[in-house]
Amino acid sequence: MKKVLGKIILVAITLIAALAMLYPTYKANNLEKIQKEYLAKAKQAKNSSDSLAVIEAFQKQYGEALMKAKNSQLKLGLDLRGGMYVTLEVDVAKLIEETATKQYVDDTFMQVVEKTAAEARNTEDDVIDIFLKNFNAIARPKGKSLISYFDFGNVRDLSEEKIIEKLRNDQKQAIDQALEVLRQRIDQYGVAEPNIQKQGATRIVMELPGVSNVADMRSLLSTTARLEFKLVKNNRQIVEFFYRVDNLLKGKLEPVVAATDTAKVDTNKVAKADKTKTTAKVDTTKKKTDSTKVAADTTKKSDTTDPYAGLPKEEAAKKYLSDHPFTRLFTTYYMPPQKNANVVPIYYTVNQFPEGEYMFKIMEDSLPRFKEIMNRPEVKALMPAELAIAFDAKPDPRFVEQNINVFDFYSLKKEPELTGEVIVDALATYDPSSNLPVVTMAMNADGAERWSKITGANLNKRIAIVLDDRVYSAPNVQSKITGGNSQISGMSSPEEARLLEIVLKAGALKAPVEIIEERIVGPSLGEDSIRNGITASVIAVILVVLYMAMYYSTGGVYADIAVVLNIVLILGILASLGGTLSLPGIAGIILTLGMAVDANVLIYERIREELHKGRSFKSALDEGFSKALSAILDSNITTFITGLILFYLGSGPIQGFALTLMIGILMTLFTAILITRALIDITLNAGKDTISFGEKKIKTIK
Repeated sequence: MKKVLGKIILVAITLIAALAMLYPTYKANNLEKIQKEYLAKAKQAKNSSDSLAVIEAFQKQYGEALMKAKNSQLKLGLDLRGGMYVTLEVDVAKLIEETATKQYVDDTFMQVVEKTAAEARNTEDDVIDIFLKNFNAIARPKGKSLISYFDFGNVRDLSEEKIIEKLRNDQKQAIDQALEVLRQRIDQYGVAEPNIQKQGATRIVMELPGVSNVADMRSLLSTTARLEFKLVKNNRQIVEFFYRVDNLLKGKLEPVVAATDTAKVDTNKVAKADKTKTTAKVDTTKKKTDSTKVAADTTKKSDTTDPYAGLPKEEAAKKYLSDHPFTRLFTTYYMPPQKNANVVPIYYTVNQFPEGEYMFKIMEDSLPRFKEIMNRPEVKALMPAELAIAFDAKPDPRFVEQNINVFDFYSLKKEPELTGEVIVDALATYDPSSNLPVVTMAMNADGAERWSKITGANLNKRIAIVLDDRVYSAPNVQSKITGGNSQISGMSSPEEARLLEIVLKAGALKAPVEIIEERIVGPSLGEDSIRNGITASVIAVILVVLYMAMYYSTGGVYADIAVVLNIVLILGILASLGGTLSLPGIAGIILTLGMAVDANVLIYERIREELHKGRSFKSALDEGFSKALSAILDSNITTFITGLILFYLGSGPIQGFALTLMIGILMTLFTAILITRALIDITLNAGKDTISFGEKKIKTIK
């Protein structure tokens, strides 16, 4: 028993690992069925409050488990789930046209641009090279040079070489800008598990599973990016609004439903309708918070009753969560005006909040409920008409390493102070005095004049940089900025600075994207693909299993066990790597199935040969596995190299096929050589002298 203990452990660990990697997929499927049942109940609810309560009940009981399972489950490709496949191309010819100085553009230049655009549609050559070729053929004979059309005010000693360098750099960055804008839009649209990749120098490929409204998605992808500068209004007004939402949801505030969602509301009447005046605080430690009374105490304690008095800490916290159905979704901090003062947590127990600046943070799993409540008509009616809520584009990097996504969100003035059209350039660099990452931003003459007025009027206030309603930065205005050149600091990393540069340039570089290919896969077609793929796989497995068991007897059964384990391992590893299973991927698995059996055939045939030579069973077994190894390695390594080439040079379906093929080859070597041998050794150790490989029993000398 001791001789094969290690092999028993190997087989057991392999089996457990394979099932463990696929368990999240099984769990996610079950939880999604439960989610559908809850959503059906929510639709049947009599009012929005009951509907929200049903959804919150699901989130409370299953939300976190579903999110974790989905992150680790085996993802299905577009051809299996249905959805939309889109290829977009950055219009570099339009970028060149927009980069040229408007007053210098003439018919000759437009002739060059139009010819460049026409040629670029029919070739994969670099668009800048095409433009230069046409410019030399059309414009130069007329005495024109690149300097005749391009004037970059921030580039010293302008020359044709610098103009070409700038155009190439703009072309390279345009795809990054388009990619960031499109990714944020897709995330906001709510597409689950999108696949967005760069292809070549100017193209973006997107796989959007589950998309049914094609017209809306097409419009979303084609819309020009909106870059705006908005004032941050994280003040007492918005905190009081959050307090009133709590009371509205508890039924202690009469709803104010206007004729339209955007109608203005008399906030004085809303305040009078407030029926609660609690003064208690959840924090039972009773810490002092400077001299500010932050929604914790009032001067008239005799007029109120503390609802948490005498309760154990856990019960007090539970009651607080029950009493605050909205504000429990996020945390609020007050930032005292004193220097070096610590931020103070806010508890919405009484409608008394100090004037000043506030900060709001929310966990990712609370975002859907927050947005759902904010979109209710009665809540919209309470919202101050001049304000809007916007979330950070990226989670707080300090928590990401702990696998926790926490987002800041802001109350912003609806009307922007400035838009991105005025930006002419942005650059991520380092501050020479502190060596910290910063972003420099340059504006045109009109933007510089307006920016000077805006910054002068909002000293020590924050202005958010917003792209498509997501906040990328909210720097504090430290001084009046003249000349149109600004420096934005406070970035935590060079990557964050680079992202902000891309965002700012999204308002400076007008490089539209065009949909050049679009394919729609309906859910029914996806279901047919799954059914046909599974049918083909099952038939292949059954035929191989039957053939191996009939031809190689007991040895064939062990090979079949290894093959089934091989398939489970492929799917499990694909899920753990975050890969996507597609129809070509299923083809790769079926091909791997044949290769896995082929490895066992080579081993078993070699064992048969050695037995015919008169070797003992143990000797024939050792010889079969060792001598067949070189042939197995040769065939599998060459196939793996082919898969590697396909993966790096191919795209989309080809990559899916190559990935499953490479994983399958590695698992084939593991199962065919190690697992099969382990099963045979375990059987021999149990007391059997030989194992049948489809041959008639022959007497051997041990």
